[in-house]
Amino acid sequence: MVAEAAGFAVLAALSPTALLVIAVYLGSASPRRTGSYYLAGAIVMSVITGVIVLAALDAGGLSHAGERTPRYLLRLGIGVLALFASAFILARKPRPADPDKPGTGLLSRMIANPSRGTAFIVGLLVFTPSVTFIAAIQAIATARSSIELSAVALVVVVILNVLLVWLPILAHLVVPGWTSRTLTAFNGWLRAHGQLLVAIAALAVGVVLTVNGLNGLLS
Repeated sequence: MVAEAAGFAVLAALSPTALLVIAVYLGSASPRRTGSYYLAGAIVMSVITGVIVLAALDAGGLSHAGERTPRYLLRLGIGVLALFASAFILARKPRPADPDKPGTGLLSRMIANPSRGTAFIVGLLVFTPSVTFIAAIQAIATARSSIELSAVALVVVVILNVLLVWLPILAHLVVPGWTSRTLTAFNGWLRAHGQLLVAIAALAVGVVLTVNGLNGLLS
């Protein structure tokens, strides 16, 4: 169960936006402080979402032996939703980035003017729950595991979900110059291919859960 949830969490962590934001913050006047508040917001949102979804699914008793059909229906439903999400992402045409015209949305303005408060809020907004993250939580909720093991699995999922935030921060603490140069060089590729990356992650989750759900319902 932990391995399955961790696998989905790694796919959930593949967020180009999360990495682009931390790259901006690590290049700011107070990189470690701003990055830490961004990480705090990301963790808070992940924990709150994880606890709510886990509690809701657990209340439905989906881990019980007698709830086999609802359990596999849930997995099938999330799988189909992930497939639709992947198709939608691929069909959407990204707007070409114009370096002379920075974003004017609320999130863009908050990122462009980093502070402790705005970084925390951006962490909350960027890490609003995705279908891949919910897939990771359902793997915990539908397993026949103890409360202790479920808690450990939730901690693992949260840590992996914010991987692209804490990993660059740790790298910046050890080799700040190399980290900044690498993130800057990688951001160009990420802006060009990030949409495809997210679509592939959603597709992988969709295929796994759809096949699992159908197999469970038909067997």
